[in-house]
Amino acid sequence: MAKKELKEMSFLDHLEDLRWLLIRITIGVLIISCLSYFIIDYIFEEIIFAPIHTNFITYKLFCELTTYLGSNDGGMCIKEMPFIIQSTEMGGQFSIFIWTCITAGFILGFPYILWEIWKFISPALYEKEKKNAVWFILSASTLFFLGVLFGYYLILPLSVNFFGGFNVSSVIKNEFNVDNYMGMVKTSVISCGLIFELPIIIYFLTKIGLVTAQTLRQYRRYSVVIILIVAAIITPPDILSQIIVSIPLLLLYEISILIAVLVNKKEKNG
Repeated sequence: MAKKELKEMSFLDHLEDLRWLLIRITIGVLIISCLSYFIIDYIFEEIIFAPIHTNFITYKLFCELTTYLGSNDGGMCIKEMPFIIQSTEMGGQFSIFIWTCITAGFILGFPYILWEIWKFISPALYEKEKKNAVWFILSASTLFFLGVLFGYYLILPLSVNFFGGFNVSSVIKNEFNVDNYMGMVKTSVISCGLIFELPIIIYFLTKIGLVTAQTLRQYRRYSVVIILIVAAIITPPDILSQIIVSIPLLLLYEISILIAVLVNKKEKNG
C-alpha cells in the first residue's frame, strides 16, 4: 500500500514544524504545571516525602514478605529513618516548589506529549497506521505510568532506605539537602518511565527495518549485561536491589522480542 502523497517539504520546513511541536508541548506542560499548584500540598506530603516514613507501603510489604519467609531478625522491617532532610539555600524551597510543579506537569501531561509527537510523525505513516493513534497513546502512556510507579514504589524506597541508613562512622550524621532528595525522586520515576517505553521504541524500529526479532535474539546476552549495568546505576549498590530491578527490565526486553516477531510476521504477510 502506497503512502499518502505528501507536499514536498524542505529541511527548514521540518525544523519549523519541530519548533512549533516543542512550543505546543512546552505550553501544554506549563498549563498542567499551573494546575498542579492546587494539589501541591498533597504532592509533597503524600507522594514525594512519603518514602521517608517507615509506614510507607513498600517497607510494609517487604517486612511482611521477610516475616512470611521466616526471618527471625525482622529481615527488611524498617523501624526508623536515621536522617533528616533540610534546605540550606535561601531560595531553595521556592525553587523546589517551581520544579516540582513542572515535573508534575510533565508526568501528568505525558499523554498530551505523545499526542503531539504522533501528529508530528503521522504524515510519514501509511493511512492504515494513522488510525492507530489511540492505540499508540494508550499503550505508550500505560507503559510510562507503569514505569513511574515502578520507580516510585521500588527504586526510590530502596535508594532512600540504603543511603539513608548507610553510615561509615557514628560521628557522621545524615542530613541530606532537599535538592539531592528531590533529584533522586525525579531520576527514579522519570528514568524508569522512559525505560518502560522500550517495547514502543522496538515496535517503531522494527517497522522501519532497523531492528528484527532475530537481531534482538542474537544480542540477548549483551542486552542482559546492559540491563544489569542499568540496574546497577539506578539502584543502590547491593545485589538484592539490582536483581529485583533487573527482572522487570528483562521481561520488557522479552516482550520487545515478541513485538518484533509479530511485526516481522505481519510485514511478511503483507
